[in-house]
Formats: sequence, C-alpha cells, structure tokens
Amino acid sequence: MSLFASAFSFILAQTSSVPELKVVPDSVRRAAFEEKLSKLSQMSVEDIIQMVTHSVVEIALKIIVALVIYFIGRWLIRAVRRFLNRIFEKRDVDISLRSFLQSFVQISLTLFLIIIIVGILGIDTTSFVALFASAGLAVGMALSGTLQNFAGGVMILILKPYRVGDYIEAQGQNGKVKEIRLFNTVLNTVDNKTIIIPNGGISTGIINNYSKEEQRRVDWLFGIAYGDDYDKAKAILADLLDKDPRVLKEPACFIALHSLGDSSVNIVVRAWTASPDYWDVYFDMNEKVYKTFAENNINIPFPQMDVHLTRETPQS
Repeated sequence: MSLFASAFSFILAQTSSVPELKVVPDSVRRAAFEEKLSKLSQMSVEDIIQMVTHSVVEIALKIIVALVIYFIGRWLIRAVRRFLNRIFEKRDVDISLRSFLQSFVQISLTLFLIIIIVGILGIDTTSFVALFASAGLAVGMALSGTLQNFAGGVMILILKPYRVGDYIEAQGQNGKVKEIRLFNTVLNTVDNKTIIIPNGGISTGIINNYSKEEQRRVDWLFGIAYGDDYDKAKAILADLLDKDPRVLKEPACFIALHSLGDSSVNIVVRAWTASPDYWDVYFDMNEKVYKTFAENNINIPFPQMDVHLTRETPQS
C-alpha cells in the first residue's frame, strides 16, 4: 500500500512540474547552457558518471510515468466515448451525428493527453499549444458560417423539431423533408423540386410542422347567393361531412354564417381529419359542394358590377 502511495505521489509531482506556458528569451537559454557547460568541465569522471546515472534514472522514471498516464488516459477516453454512446442511444441521436461527435471528442481528448505526456517528458509545450490555438482560430474564422450551420444541424438532430417525411414550412419554403444533413436540410416540394436550406437559419427561425400532430382542422368558406335558402345549404354541408368517413366525429364539425359579403352570403365550415388526409378531404369537399349545390338550385355567386348609364339633356 505504501509503495502505491509513493508511486502516486511521484506521478502527481511529475505532473505538477510540467513547464508553464511562458516564452524564455534566447539570451537566458544561452547563459544557462554556458553555465552548465562550465560546471561540467570542472567535474571529475566519477561525478560525471553519477550525474549521467541520475539523469538516466530520472528520464526512465519520466518515461514510466508518461506510459502510466498514457494508458490511464486511453482508458478514460474509451470510457468517455462509451458514456457518450449510451447518452446518444438514449436520446435517439442520428447515427451520422453520433459518430461525428464521438470522433471529435476522442480526437480532442487524445491531443490533450499528448500535450500532458510531452510536458511530463520535459519538452516545452508552449509551441504545441500555440500551434493548436492558432489552427483552431484560423479554422473557426474561415468556417464561421459553416460552423453555424453545423451547430444548427446538431440542434435539429437532437431536439427533432421535424423528422424525415414531415411536411414543413421554414425560411419561406415548404415541402416534405427528404433528408436532414449536418449542414442543411433537403425539402421536396409538391411539384417535385428539391430545395436545400442551411440548418443555421432553420434552427433560429420559425418552423411550421404540418405533420407534427396526428389531426388537422380543415377550413372552407362557401358563398351562396342572396335569396337562396341558407338552412338548406347548411343541411347539405352537414350531410356531406357526415357521409365522408375521413371526417372525424370528434371534435364535432362547425358550420355557421361567416359574413354578408358584397355579392354572397358566406358560410364557414370547419372539420377535423387525420393529417395525411388533409388535402384529399379539402379538394373532395370543394367538388362535392359545387355539384350538390347545383343539383339543389343553390347558386354560388361570383363578383359582379352593375353599370348604369344616364343621358344628360343638353341645356339650350
């Protein structure tokens, strides 16, 4: 037990002795080298052998400590990767995003582990850290827009405001979601056009997901001519809705006089149906109303204008 405690103390001491991230002037390094060379010239052979032996032992201990930290670090990195994988599976994260994030975390932790090991071996890590920081800053500035789209894709894949197959409206475009990528979302419109929208704008904008709910309300506005039987028209509309099996009984349908227009009496109709049946119900109802109203002598008016011409008698 004491041996393990001593080894652990030695590892902590070596880790804490990693050189600080500071720049040493060349003049100071040259003076230190000359001082060591002067001391070496004044030492005897026995002292040199003892110093070399001590240095070899010290280097060997540093290598052992570095190897121990390397294997512990690799084990911790694998544990973190497994932990992230369990979280992603629980949250049902997209497989492509899951693989990318796991690789990104693994590479980042591996680079951090390499810097620690290099510092333990006595190598100045200032240049390594400066190199990584400069590279990261340059890449971040060059890919600022791309990184924004990537972050938006990550949020979309994690929060799932829409899925593949949903019909959505976003960024002034609408269509069925064909594919969700890390940097953009691909929509397929009803007239078979492909629209690619960057994920950065979608993640920060308003998304109208028409497929999110299982039921949708269908709204119509039918006009009949002034003088036609309103109650008869209302009964025809109720009968058409009742005979359509796609129209849900609950919530109940709603039919009422909406407004008295310039050339028509407008009747509002609201009914509920399953989301996939929305457009079929909407268009079928329009066709049925047009034919049934005509069969029952109920007129569907159209805007018209009466022009009256008057003749003025010329004055003498």
